[in-house]
Amino acid sequence: MRNDLASARRIVVKVGSSSLTTRSGGIDVDRVRNLVDAIVARKQSGTQVVLVSSGAIAAGLKPLGLKSRPSDLATQQAAASVGQSLLVAEYAGAFAQADITVGQVLLTAQDVLRRSNYRNAQRGLNRLLELGILPIVNENDTVATDEIRFGDNDRLAALVAQVVQADALFLLSDVDGLYDGPPEQAGTSMINEVKDFAELAGVTIGGTGAAGVGLGGMATKVDAASIATAAGITTVVTSAALA
Repeated sequence: MRNDLASARRIVVKVGSSSLTTRSGGIDVDRVRNLVDAIVARKQSGTQVVLVSSGAIAAGLKPLGLKSRPSDLATQQAAASVGQSLLVAEYAGAFAQADITVGQVLLTAQDVLRRSNYRNAQRGLNRLLELGILPIVNENDTVATDEIRFGDNDRLAALVAQVVQADALFLLSDVDGLYDGPPEQAGTSMINEVKDFAELAGVTIGGTGAAGVGLGGMATKVDAASIATAAGITTVVTSAALA
């Protein structure tokens, strides 16, 4: 598996809100720069990279004077509108230092679940990669409603990996891997490899992150890994700090 990951020519990297922003909201510049450095190194080795980035709503909290993630959809949409531009601007500036141009791609579930829309998304993403652009994908939180949401960006990343026919999917968070229980609890162990998801039957999936600014958790990452691996895409769940 390690050889497959090292030789992957096209990968999708998903990073969670907790790995990009502060607890009080706003972008953690150092964390963004560390992630960018890791992606730049991989891209310069000849790998095509698609970045699926959470963090728009979290990045918009501080500018809007909000202390926590809002529960109502309208305020979430407002925070996403403000935060998305700030987040992409931060990425664009960081990648520009390595002469890498980024392209923003905002999707709703309909864009990858409906066949006609799927082809449009596929053509657009493939063309960006052919041109050497690094696509930065996020759910279009400003217009998405509960009825057409992905639910979390882990699932979005798995579907995007299918759309672009990626060789590997990396799901990054503030937890360093998949555990058989809460990782802070004594006696829990990391599950290093899953070849058959039936192996997880009866296992309490632990590790949801502590920041409280995102939607995903380890359970959503397992679901995303199931979607991706069913399409033959090797999936790695690890900490953004280890990327």
